[in-house]
Amino acid sequence: MKPSEIVSYLKSRGLKLSLAESLTGGMIASGIVDVPGASDIFEGSVVSYSDAVKMNVLGVSGETLDEHTAVSFECAVGMARGARKIMSSDIAVSVTGVAGPGPAYDGQPQGTVFIGFSDKNGEGAVLKLFEGDRDEVRRQTRDAAYDLIMERALKL
Repeated sequence: MKPSEIVSYLKSRGLKLSLAESLTGGMIASGIVDVPGASDIFEGSVVSYSDAVKMNVLGVSGETLDEHTAVSFECAVGMARGARKIMSSDIAVSVTGVAGPGPAYDGQPQGTVFIGFSDKNGEGAVLKLFEGDRDEVRRQTRDAAYDLIMERALKL
């Protein structure tokens, strides 16, 4: 899904979007704000690279991070929930994962990504296992997040 299609659709429905990004570091938001008119639909994004930001800004509990780690379904949902709450958006999407290179993070290998969502119809996350180097994992994550934004928007 292209960011221009997302912006156009959300604008036609009067829907607002927010994001919480970890491994993509703002890539998803950057693509959205590259589109003229994005200010009509985009509330903002929190780049929550550290656990401290996940907890102190987005409200992910320390217990969630201790029990499940930052690379988990539970953390992704908590990040999306927090972004939606603090930005009063209709749809929030979050990404957390292991872009690499390097050793596995708490048993999660490079390419493990959770994409979370929160909207009036529910909350959840999807697990993606991407292949490639750091840049490829980050780009695939961005593109999968765009697809999930549109999938959730079509249900509102």
